Amino acid sequence: MDVGAVGVLAGMAAFGGMLAVMAGAYGLARARRVRESGVHVQALVKRSPGRGGVGPAMLRPSLQFVTEDGRVMEVASPVSSTRRQPLRDGDHVLVSYDPADPRDVVVHGRECLGLERGFIGVGALVVLLAVTLLAVVVARR
Repeated sequence: MDVGAVGVLAGMAAFGGMLAVMAGAYGLARARRVRESGVHVQALVKRSPGRGGVGPAMLRPSLQFVTEDGRVMEVASPVSSTRRQPLRDGDHVLVSYDPADPRDVVVHGRECLGLERGFIGVGALVVLLAVTLLAVVVARR
């Protein structure tokens, strides 16, 4: 394979990997910012409108809370209900929301940041492989 073609392929892979790293880092930073500097309130867990309260309907229930300025907000839960940590209809959970955008919510103790960390890890691995591939091809030249 031509060195130029490998260079283009490695560059595209490195760019995609960097995008994944940046997306993961943004998700982690956003969750930390909302958790630390957001407004903390108790939210009521409600089953999603128009759906039953059993099975997949309760995987992502709605969270209802009152903002500092008295608005009642109902947002989809950013985390799923699990067997280990269920979100049952009528339960109350501690959430933090961004006062500038109350739809941006973090549920305390259930941040589920594994996806963001996965993006960072996989993206870094792709960048590393792309740079290694490019180094090997240039060294053989």
